[in-house]
Amino acid sequence: MLPMITRRNYKPLTLSDFLNEDFFPTFTRSSTSLPAVNIREDEKAFYLELAVPGMNKNDLKIEVKDEVLTISAEQKDEKQEEHEGYRRREFSYSSFCRSFYLPENVNGDKIGASYKDGILNVEIPKMEEEQKKEKIRTISIS
Repeated sequence: MLPMITRRNYKPLTLSDFLNEDFFPTFTRSSTSLPAVNIREDEKAFYLELAVPGMNKNDLKIEVKDEVLTISAEQKDEKQEEHEGYRRREFSYSSFCRSFYLPENVNGDKIGASYKDGILNVEIPKMEEEQKKEKIRTISIS
């Protein structure tokens, strides 16, 4: 027979206890966090540095669509141990998605990225003066 466990200072649970943030903090608070990002600029490019420790390079995804740069990651982990008389199975899942509007003066075709020691570096080169002039177009008035 299992021992009986009693709780001191017993308070009956009510519906408001279940809706309280502190009752189930993992369910009511977002367990997703956005990585910290540093953004800097010089005359040649914009540079993003994202802190994504524990992620693999293959978990990261960088896309440019409609002048929006999106950096996302998804990581799944599953462990299973089997011993005499019991089985232990654990799994975890984490993800994030950050988006940035690209300014008109960048060359989206030449964006580059590198990943080392938990830091994702993204370089967004600016257009050269000749390329900026090519973007100017005249609109005829009817």
